[in-house]
Amino acid sequence: MQKNEFSKGDNKSESNEQSERGGRKPFRKNEEESEFKEKLVYVNRVAKVVKGGRNFRFTALVVVGDEKGKVGAGLGKAAEIPEAISKAVQKAKRSMINVPIVGTTIPHEVIGVFGRGQVLLLPANEGTGVIAGGPARAVLELAGIRDVKTKSQGSNTPTNCVKATIEGLKALKTAEEYAMLRGISVEQLK
Repeated sequence: MQKNEFSKGDNKSESNEQSERGGRKPFRKNEEESEFKEKLVYVNRVAKVVKGGRNFRFTALVVVGDEKGKVGAGLGKAAEIPEAISKAVQKAKRSMINVPIVGTTIPHEVIGVFGRGQVLLLPANEGTGVIAGGPARAVLELAGIRDVKTKSQGSNTPTNCVKATIEGLKALKTAEEYAMLRGISVEQLK
């Protein structure tokens, strides 16, 4: 009889230990993930022709940003659209960049180039808004830039526009950064 009581107690302690040590945990979103906003820019169906016919897959272009100066873009590919989007979001979060913002606009004009696509970024006065096409607009809004003018030149595919915009934002520097590079004060720079 004692043996049965002993084994019952052991089972209870084993089940408690399993729940404490591992097992399934309730699903929780990380605070880091919730602070970023995602924007789906483009979904494309691609086909691979094989002996038995065509294999269809989907590519998704997603931009992720916190609207405070951090932004990234990613391209995901999978058999289903939701999987492609989640892969794109993961890639975008790994490729985040910091964007220098002066007030509500960018510090200076710049041309971003990727492949045959070019995006000209121009600073604008407060209240102008984001004057940009779809792909470039998504990047600039999620970066937190409120006033900017853009012109897309060359290739107008969404992937090239997004990546060219990000390349342009990477090239931006504030007056303080330029002054530090030259070893002079900001007043001397002006």
